Amino acid sequence: MTGPLAQEIEKLLVEAFAPSHLAVVNDSASHSGHMGDDGSGESHFTVEIESGAFAGVSRLQRQRMVNAALGDIPGQRVHALAIKARAPGE
Repeated sequence: MTGPLAQEIEKLLVEAFAPSHLAVVNDSASHSGHMGDDGSGESHFTVEIESGAFAGVSRLQRQRMVNAALGDIPGQRVHALAIKARAPGE
């Protein structure tokens, strides 16, 4: 089952980028008991996203775009967010 924060991440990214591929993976179980684990079960995520919005955009700018679309989620509501952003055909 997907938690409410993962669902919110997915909703925000779909609205911002209309991705052709999107996977929001909850990695929190792998970090249970580690620093940053708040006990919610939604503290560590990996986002894999493919969108035409990333065509011709540097890797750093893609990460900035995703972080901006997620608002206060990175850094405030989750401890760790890994982003794998690509344009179609990459």
